[in-house]
Amino acid sequence: MRVLGIDPGLTRCGLGVVDGLSGRRVRMVAVGVARSGPEEDIDQRLLRIGDQIDVWLEEHAPDTVAIERIFAHDNLDSVIGVAQVTGIAMLSAARRRIPVALHSPSEVKAAVTGNGRADKPQVQHMVTRLLQLTEVPKPADAADALAIAITHLWRPGGAVGGPQRAPGSMTAAQRAWAEAEQKARRVRA
Repeated sequence: MRVLGIDPGLTRCGLGVVDGLSGRRVRMVAVGVARSGPEEDIDQRLLRIGDQIDVWLEEHAPDTVAIERIFAHDNLDSVIGVAQVTGIAMLSAARRRIPVALHSPSEVKAAVTGNGRADKPQVQHMVTRLLQLTEVPKPADAADALAIAITHLWRPGGAVGGPQRAPGSMTAAQRAWAEAEQKARRVRA
């Protein structure tokens, strides 16, 4: 399974693509950030981030998009921007019929480090170790996006946009249909 993890943000939106391999192993495919400038009008910032997410969806053809769930924050403007980017990401995935899942920050920390209260350096260290990277992905938003993708591979609950079934629970016809849809998405990429 290939997952595009998204750490939504209006200035920096982390993007990370991870493939799930046998035996709970994971492999990084790509990592980066979509950016917009605070000097731009909000509609243009959202358009810029949305366009970059679209490129990643087309290029990497993920099976699922996993997004960090918004949590309460003191800065209302920041929460609004994160919510808007989350909506743009969900819309981009929905247009391609790619299922979407939301994972809370504590769920991501627990999945990657074993501790739901881990700090950013602990998460970054474990992402680097799990993906067998030589250095920590930067900026932190990029490492967070990879952690979100890994979380979904290991804890696929939280889907909001489509069925999330274990591969063995589908009929032969359902598996064939899912494989055909996946191939079609990757051919377009």
